[in-house]
Amino acid sequence: MTTFIGKLLRINLTDSTWQVEEIPDIYYTQYISARGLAAKYLYDELKPNVDPLSPENRLVFSIGVLAGTGLQGFSKWCVTSKSPLTNTVFRSISGGNFGVWMKYAGYDLLIIQGKAPVPSYVYLDTNGVRFHAADDLWGLDPRKLQERLKERHGSRTESACIGLAGEKLVRYAAITSGDRTAARGGMGTVMGAKNLKAVAINVSVRKPSPFNESAFEELVKEQIHILKSHPRRENMNTFGTPYITTVVNALGVLPVKNFQEGSTQNVENISGDVFYELKRAKAGCYLCMTRCGGMRQVTSGPLTGSLIDGPEYETIYAFGPLLDIADRQFIINANAACDYYGIDTISTGVSIAFACELFEKAILTTADTDGLDLSWGIKASVFSLIDKIGKREGIGRLLGEGVKVAAREIGANASSYAMHIKGLELPGYDPRGIKGYALSMATSNIGGSHMYGRPRAELAGKVDPFTEVGKGASIAQVQKEQALEDSLIACTFGNSGLDVAKYSRLLTAATGIEEFGEENNLLKIGERIICRERSFNIREGFGRKDDSLPERMTSEPLRKAGPSTGQVVKDLDKLLDEYYEALGYSSKGVPTAEKLKDLGIEE
Repeated sequence: MTTFIGKLLRINLTDSTWQVEEIPDIYYTQYISARGLAAKYLYDELKPNVDPLSPENRLVFSIGVLAGTGLQGFSKWCVTSKSPLTNTVFRSISGGNFGVWMKYAGYDLLIIQGKAPVPSYVYLDTNGVRFHAADDLWGLDPRKLQERLKERHGSRTESACIGLAGEKLVRYAAITSGDRTAARGGMGTVMGAKNLKAVAINVSVRKPSPFNESAFEELVKEQIHILKSHPRRENMNTFGTPYITTVVNALGVLPVKNFQEGSTQNVENISGDVFYELKRAKAGCYLCMTRCGGMRQVTSGPLTGSLIDGPEYETIYAFGPLLDIADRQFIINANAACDYYGIDTISTGVSIAFACELFEKAILTTADTDGLDLSWGIKASVFSLIDKIGKREGIGRLLGEGVKVAAREIGANASSYAMHIKGLELPGYDPRGIKGYALSMATSNIGGSHMYGRPRAELAGKVDPFTEVGKGASIAQVQKEQALEDSLIACTFGNSGLDVAKYSRLLTAATGIEEFGEENNLLKIGERIICRERSFNIREGFGRKDDSLPERMTSEPLRKAGPSTGQVVKDLDKLLDEYYEALGYSSKGVPTAEKLKDLGIEE
């Protein structure tokens, strides 16, 4: 027995057919599960230059090999596709119950292709797959939709679904399950393009059986013991990610007014402490004692009177300092509005900040903004823009394309104020003040993500964050580690105290696969995943020219940023050279034939 299921479910929406396929054993030894397996299948099944919104694109739901076993923080799920926002390979990770339900249904992967002729949803239970018209569900927000599906199919039904933004093809629409979202990269947009409102699953718990059950149970007990007293887990359990706000502000890398500045004097108004005061209940994912989420009251907007799970740090940044706002309740309400429409809070906030700076520079006027005053800090205007983006109306149609495309359409010098990498709007860490993040974000195969490889040593103060020399190998290393963790999936907040050695022991006990007992082999798997994703992008025409940063990061010294004041990325080319060398890529950022052979992916 093993915790691998060994099967995938392939659904063709065009002709309402489905089939179960075996997953070759070698795929598991080469890619483990989740992000790795999905990247393999996506690369193999997509022809170059496929339109992300065409029926030919694939949407791959995946779950980790250790999910549903009793191990804490390993039951998140991943969705992978070619992104309509970046045109790169993309993976977005979410929590809740949906992924585990997919595993209990008997699948490690769910591959969706084609396009339904009418708005539809797919329902899975022990009897197989059924296709249903969704005419009466089209237009519902994710919360109301999930309630409706539970009424229809039973209270144990778990769904992954889209809101109005996904239906309207806003380029950064999210997929929602419970109160959690796979938010980044427009995975919900791909669902909308396929006329797919939801995937719903109702099955009984069928806990996977580890290869060495007694050894695995001991490792689970050991993990729980570590977590109980781990300071990071305790911080997350109490405050959740909002506590990061004051940490980032002190480092001088909290983006303010569209990355013009690096800290705010009003940070105490949006700190972890003040959001803790507003928390009404804890929330978390399946089988996770960390419970980093917090339910908070919504006081305005479409979800008024309800509780939402949020905001996370990235949402606080995107609807707080980035827009020159320091109102905790407004941030909660903005979070709820994004949840209602099903849009990524980071991309939404950055797109609005982009418009605000263009308004400041007189590149946009009220004639362009549907009469809205987009001066910094006007909360009513921000709320109106969320509504317009979610409905894809007025200026919301333009901003819903993402800042890269919007800047191109606006013209003038609007691209100078578009904070993105490869089309993905930047998260809440100014890369000028943490050079490892500058390199990791620039080289990320999914664009401007803070979760493709975190410069842990710099964030912990163990390495000078301002140095631009000698970081290529360390960033390559953390990207390998992140790829490994994403293929388990090990939650960033629930895996405190774990490392590659412990992952090795867990995988060996769970699967019985001897190759997983070698730590270096696990890191090689992480590297193989990065290289597979890189090869996907190279095939799409990406290269060194795209491993770049917004113009502001290399030309404007960071202002009002405490210890990071005056920082700028001076020599990204040198950092790229080091990174490519560490991974065995050519000077153009292309994996060499020798590297592909070393990783066993010559094809």
